[in-house]
Amino acid sequence: MSDEILRVGPQMRITLHFAVRLMDGTEIDSTFEREAATFSWGDESLLPGFERALLGLKTGDRRSMVIEASQGFGDYNEDNVQHFRAEEFGPEADLRPGVVMQFADASQAELPGVIQTVDDEWVTVDFNHPLAGRDLTFEVEILDVQRDAPEQPVILRH
Repeated sequence: MSDEILRVGPQMRITLHFAVRLMDGTEIDSTFEREAATFSWGDESLLPGFERALLGLKTGDRRSMVIEASQGFGDYNEDNVQHFRAEEFGPEADLRPGVVMQFADASQAELPGVIQTVDDEWVTVDFNHPLAGRDLTFEVEILDVQRDAPEQPVILRH
């Protein structure tokens, strides 16, 4: 067995605990009190800014770092706030500020939007991610770093 120290990066599988918090300390998500998370570098389990923050860490490392909005869930984009005529919604629609509704984008994929305001004629919906425009604190503890062995093809023999 080698004494090589494996570090987080390409071709690695990483097991870690993490916590994501707002800058005021409000916890958004954490695995510290539950099962650790495991991902393969580059598999898009983590946003690129979070993944880059882990680069070079090794088993046992624990860090807390700030992820700027542009590297996390993106900057807040006013163009993602849309106005719809209230009559476009059916009578069963729950049109209250703060309610998350599913919409279909141009390709018919589901897109969540948060209702901001409602009046007799217009409904204003925000399609930004709820954490867009927010700097975040990302706390991590690296539990394990292993080489990510690609799955071997199954060879059938007759």
